[in-house]
Parts: sequence; structure tokens; C-alpha cells
Amino acid sequence: MAEGPIHFTLIDPDKSPSEVAGRVAAGAVAHGSHAILLGGSTGMTPSKMGATAQAVKTAVPVPAIIFPEGPGSLSPEADAVLFMSLLNSRRLDLVVRAHAKAAPAVRALGLEPIPLGYLVIEPGMRVGEVGEVDAVPRDAPDVAVGYALAAQYLGMRFVYLEAGSGAPAPVPVPIVRAVREALSIPILVGGGIRSADEARQLLEAGANALVTGTITEEEGVGPAFRGILDEVRRARGGD
Repeated sequence: MAEGPIHFTLIDPDKSPSEVAGRVAAGAVAHGSHAILLGGSTGMTPSKMGATAQAVKTAVPVPAIIFPEGPGSLSPEADAVLFMSLLNSRRLDLVVRAHAKAAPAVRALGLEPIPLGYLVIEPGMRVGEVGEVDAVPRDAPDVAVGYALAAQYLGMRFVYLEAGSGAPAPVPVPIVRAVREALSIPILVGGGIRSADEARQLLEAGANALVTGTITEEEGVGPAFRGILDEVRRARGGD
């Protein structure tokens, strides 16, 4: 991220089994995506995650990073795992207790843990329901700043602002801008990003990384996805 913002392609192993995941990853990376996130489903198994991670690693040279929904998401076939605390969950296990149980497995599997504060913004979609979150209102950047600063002060290396997979709109620009102005660590933004214009606004507001998943599930590596990648490239000083 020192050279500018980056892009993550999120692939759900349930919706895109290993062979499909490899093709999606290859297309995404060919158009400039910098890493592949693997996750999104409930009920993930290590074998399913492992097969998908292996297919992705065979197809592309970029990192394959687990976006976990639980211990069943862990597999040594990936390079790293988002070791993320769901900051605004009402469930203590999703804030820290599940992490205490998973940490020895992460070490044993040789996965690089990426400490990250995960903050759900309205509407939150399925992750908001499953995670039992008190979603940050879309008109409350001060609430988002409080959570994000807490994550930074606790030593987390990244903050992820999430509107939810398939959200009708991305995280509001004022929230991204307010969090960027308050933090000195990188910000990832995901959920509901479907156009180059939305991507450009989020990048201009200070997002250090954009995460997209639904758009490739619905349209493949099509014009809208390529437009988002074009905006990331421009923000990095490319053509």
C-alpha cells in the first residue's frame, strides 16, 4: 500500500468452487487485482477452503488470504488469514474469544495472521445478521471513528469498513473520509461497490484498499469490474 491503493477480489468457495475460483482469480489478477480473499460462506470446511486456495495459488502469483467465518475456514494452502475482531458485534466470541481458540491453529498451520478491526456499517446485510452487530448508522461518521481509533490504539494493523456483501450501496464517503482523517493505519472498504464512480469516490475519500466480490459473482470479470480496477490503477499513478 506504500505505492498507492490496492484491490482485493473476494471469492466465495461455495459459490465459486476450486476450478471456477482459479479462473476468476486469473481474470481478476490479469486486470490488476493485487490479492485474492477467500471466504464469505457459513459452514465452510477446511477441505473446501484448501481446495479453493490451492486452485487460486496454482492460477495466480498473488497472495491468497482467508477471510474467515469460523475455525472451519483455516487451511495451510492459503498464505495468510485476516485475524479480525468484529468490533461492533454483541457476541464476545466474535470480538475476541474465537480468536483465542483459533490462534494456536493459525500458528500450527503456518498462516500469516493479519490483525484487523472489522467494522460493519449499515445495512450490514448477512454479516450483520450472523455477527449480531450494532451496525454503525450511515449518517454517524463519529461512531465509526470511535471504533476505528480503538482498533488502532489496540494495535491492529488495518481497519475494514464493511457495508455487507451485496449491499445496495457502499460505505458512505463521509464515513470513509472521517476515518481516514483520524487514523494512521490503512483502511479497507468493501460491500456494495459496483461502479467505477463509486470506486473513485471511495479512493478520493482515503480508502487504501477496495474489496469487491458480488460483482464478479454476478458479471464475471466484466466492464464494471474492469472499471473499478482502472480507478485503482489511476489512484496509484498509472494510466
